[in-house]
Amino acid sequence: MPRSRAPVHCARGAALRESWPACGTGREDTTPLLENRDLAIADIYVPAKRRRTLDPAAVAALAESILEEGMRSPILVREDGARYVLVDGLHRLEACKALGEEVIACTPVQARS
Repeated sequence: MPRSRAPVHCARGAALRESWPACGTGREDTTPLLENRDLAIADIYVPAKRRRTLDPAAVAALAESILEEGMRSPILVREDGARYVLVDGLHRLEACKALGEEVIACTPVQARS
C-alpha cells in the first residue's frame, strides 16, 4: 500500500520530499513531475481518427462549464517535431476553440514506445 505524504513544514521538508520515491511505490524513480504549460491551440494537431469521436452536445455543455468554473484539468499532448499531437482532451480543446480561446493549458506527455 502506498504511503501517504503528509505536508512537511520544516526547513528539511524539501530535502525529505526529494528523497521520497516519485510515486510512493517504494522504488527509486527519478522521473520529473509533469509540468503544465500554455500552448497555442493552432499548434495542436488532432488526428482524424480521434476527431470522429467528437460529440457537439458535449462540447457545448463543456464550453458552458468552462465559462462558469474554468477548465479543471489540462489536456494531454505529445511533442511531434514542431507541433503537438492531442493525446487526451478533444472535447476540452474544442470547447476552448468555441469560446474563442487562442491558448490552452496542456500537460506534455511522452509517446508510448
